[in-house]
Formats: sequence, C-alpha cells, structure tokens
Amino acid sequence: VQLKESGGGPVQAGGSLRLSCAVSGLSTAKNCFAWSRQSPESEREVVASISTDGSTDYSDSAKGRFTISQDNAKNTVYLQMNGLKSEDTGMYNCAAALAYSCSRHGQFDFWGQGTQVTVSS
Repeated sequence: VQLKESGGGPVQAGGSLRLSCAVSGLSTAKNCFAWSRQSPESEREVVASISTDGSTDYSDSAKGRFTISQDNAKNTVYLQMNGLKSEDTGMYNCAAALAYSCSRHGQFDFWGQGTQVTVSS
C-alpha cells in the first residue's frame, strides 16, 4: 500500500491549496481515508476523514474551510483548503483505514510521507 501526497507549498494567509493523495494497493471506494496535520508546536491532529458512503468528519479548526473528497476513478483523495491561516502550517499526511467507515478519532493503518504546507501572514 502506498499513499503519495502532493500539492503542498507556501501560500499567503487567506489563500487556498488543494492537496492530493494518490493511493495504490487499496481502493478508495472500499476504505476510509483521512488527512492529518502536524507541526513542531503541536501534536498530530486528524483534520478530516471520509468514509465509503461519503460521510465526512472535520475538526473544529477545519469546519467551514476544508473539504475532503475522493475520486474513485482516479483512486485519489483530496483536501481542499480555503481561507488558510498561519496556524494551518504543518506537515499534512494522508491516512487509510481498512474499514468502510471511520471517524477522525479512529485507527488508521497506513500513512503517507506527507506534504508541507506553510502559510505566511
């Protein structure tokens, strides 16, 4: 199983980024996926998850600004981030659970290497 993130980079506060997670070895249609964020100043936080029925779960910090989605034809999971703030800076990792349904607080079985997001004010 491989999860390959891309789309991170520097961005000004208020801007947007779309992160992608290309999945191999698992089907996005049959497993649950999530995005997490970690910075040197804070512990890893799972900011969004999506189950196979399309249901989603967001952290309070992500609600209203981030959107997790998936394209089963491309076997790819996305995180659209709008209205970025300096506190959104961190390493964003894609995660997969061997389950049809999950929440942000569940167990994840596979993790990608991450893509760095840096928001400047």
